[in-house]
Amino acid sequence: MWPVLIAAFGAALLPLLPRFAPALNIAVSAATLAALAWPMANDGWLRLDPLNTPLVLVAGVVGLATAIYSAAAPQEKTRQYHAAFQLFCAANLLALLADNLGLMWVAIEAATLASVTMVASQRGAAALEAAWKFFILCGVGIALALFGTVVLQMALPDAGLSFAALRASAASADAGLLNLAFILLLVGYGTKAGLVPLHHWLPDAHAEGPLPITAMLSGLLLTTAMHAVLRAKAVVGGHPGVIAPGTFLLVLGVATLLLAAFSLWRRRDARRLFAWSSIKHMGIAAIAFGLGGPAGNLAGLLHLLGHALIKSALFIGLGAAITLKGSQRVADIGGLIASHPALGWGLGLAALGAAGLPPFMLSASEFLLLTSAGRLAPWLLAPLLVGLLVGAAALVRATQRLCLGPATPDAGPPPGLLVLAPLWALLIIALAGTLAMPAPLVAMLRAAAEIPR
Repeated sequence: MWPVLIAAFGAALLPLLPRFAPALNIAVSAATLAALAWPMANDGWLRLDPLNTPLVLVAGVVGLATAIYSAAAPQEKTRQYHAAFQLFCAANLLALLADNLGLMWVAIEAATLASVTMVASQRGAAALEAAWKFFILCGVGIALALFGTVVLQMALPDAGLSFAALRASAASADAGLLNLAFILLLVGYGTKAGLVPLHHWLPDAHAEGPLPITAMLSGLLLTTAMHAVLRAKAVVGGHPGVIAPGTFLLVLGVATLLLAAFSLWRRRDARRLFAWSSIKHMGIAAIAFGLGGPAGNLAGLLHLLGHALIKSALFIGLGAAITLKGSQRVADIGGLIASHPALGWGLGLAALGAAGLPPFMLSASEFLLLTSAGRLAPWLLAPLLVGLLVGAAALVRATQRLCLGPATPDAGPPPGLLVLAPLWALLIIALAGTLAMPAPLVAMLRAAAEIPR
């Protein structure tokens, strides 16, 4: 409860002290992360378990890293931005911790509204259009998720909205209602996760909003939305007579992966390019969870954690490069390793990590997914390999253009410590998660991987 309250208090305090807003934003984010280290009582409507604990910790790390970067971005000094930033952090943590389907729905909607506010804070025509598309499409998604919540309650009228109670009572519910509820919840929360077919808001929001918001959207909102899908999957999967929830995830996941992988080759705007990469990775995670079983679920969880860390680092580095060059076109950003080695190497490694190359976490999760698919569903190997290879090739090509070759002219100040420190810190954490993951976290992920297939 305390991390949520600290972030909510920060959201209320920051508009009152606009002069100190960047520093206070960092202080509140640091306090929130520190509070996450304290044990939390699992009672009431909030609960920590093996599934949400690593996601909550990563959310705290990404929130602090992005708050530090926000202090270095001159256009992010407005009180509106920093207040919405902390409101998003509070709502995002609440959604991850909620042991109540209704509370989770409210929290995700609050996080969405805070995100829309941050995107619109740029006040340009393109930013307002992106915010409006974000609001409308995600509004459709959240309406479908609400309808799914209502249908699930109709199927289990005596269970309340606690996930534990719903899961325990699922076997006695009507299978048809559970199928309908899961489809609505999957499409509804899948909209916010960037899954096909309601994914169109994501590239615009990433491209037109404030530079730091891309790290928050890609690293946190998408992960939280996928977490909501997993909670619904665990409930519906408790009935032996339903259509396997993994089937629906596999269909949307394969469609999302292939569409995003080929779309990467058509992008000339760097922020849109990596936004499509986020869509691709959510498709990979959906395939992993759709495949199910301990190995598939473990691959999906590793992918969510790796994506949150790598893509947050990538968008911090990309934002610094855009500020430095005065353009977000790939053609206008080049030679970063030669002209600004710390930024160029950081951005390059993050981009290669997002491409799924070793030694970062996404390479481990993708390898685990391929081996699981080969054992459980060999027909998945063909679309998986096509999507992974096509997407990786596009990102390697983009990395070469951004970081290698002759340097393009600078149009802004070089990045300072407030940019480079969070960028490299996230990269180091992502690397450590592959090469030296702590034993307690390994045990936690293995326990979380027991989500019903």
